[in-house]
Amino acid sequence: MAFSFFKSKSASATHIHGANVHKERAAQSSVLAALGLVGMKITVGLATGSLGILAEAAHSGLDLVAAIVTFFAVRISAVPADQDHPYGHGKVENISALFETLLLLMTCVWIIYEASNRLISHRVAIEVNVWSYLVMIISIVVDVSRSRMLHRVAKQYNSQALEADALHFSTDIWSSAVVIVGLVCVSLSDVIRGSDFLHYADSIAAIVVAIIVVQVSMRLGRRTVNALLDSAPEGLSARVIVAVEKIPGVVNCHNVRVRASGAQVFVDLHVLLDGAMSLREAHHMTEVIESSIRELEPNADVTVHPEPR
Repeated sequence: MAFSFFKSKSASATHIHGANVHKERAAQSSVLAALGLVGMKITVGLATGSLGILAEAAHSGLDLVAAIVTFFAVRISAVPADQDHPYGHGKVENISALFETLLLLMTCVWIIYEASNRLISHRVAIEVNVWSYLVMIISIVVDVSRSRMLHRVAKQYNSQALEADALHFSTDIWSSAVVIVGLVCVSLSDVIRGSDFLHYADSIAAIVVAIIVVQVSMRLGRRTVNALLDSAPEGLSARVIVAVEKIPGVVNCHNVRVRASGAQVFVDLHVLLDGAMSLREAHHMTEVIESSIRELEPNADVTVHPEPR
């Protein structure tokens, strides 16, 4: 037999609604920020001919697409569980992260191809001016603010989609810095004699940006695949066993199964209790066990299977 402990529906519904609204606002602000950065970078990149800035524009373009996908994923994942989806719709967040990963990898292929072509075949005239630096500095400022906000909301509500966006946008800071270094080198090549090789720094900076994006994509890809394959959060099963077996009256905790679906974590476990316990006492023990697990994972959905000793 299995016992479950349910909180007050009104309090739970209010908390869930507030969390969903907060997550949607965070995703919406990310969309608006990405939209502004894409417009600026494309304009300045085309005006100056900088592949580094255009690479960043493409990167920000994917940020925009990913932010839009994340926004809708957060909304869909908030739909309550139903008869066809008894575990809820949290996997939509994981699917959006997988989609974002594929977009990033496709962009990397284009950036590396174009940069390599410029390095091998011909030299492209690049005009470096104050707008080149200004757009990248603005990009860094916006990305710092955006990544911090997304990370804070993701941590507060255990949202994998927002956490993936936060990690993704934090790398934009470093890639933008790399582009600025490339622009500085191009400027120096026009001033210092015998330093024409510095003119290719812009293309090299674009390749570095692509490498950074590949690294982020691989991390996101691994996490996404693990979530879709129902891999247990690392170390959580062991922490659950330790916490439950510390509870007086629990003889043993075993057959612990943990899976994540978006922001929701599902925990299924068996406990060995005194066989002389009444049904009321056993039910009370399941409530205590569930409370102890929620101290580890506040958003956990726990099912306890008591077994008589």
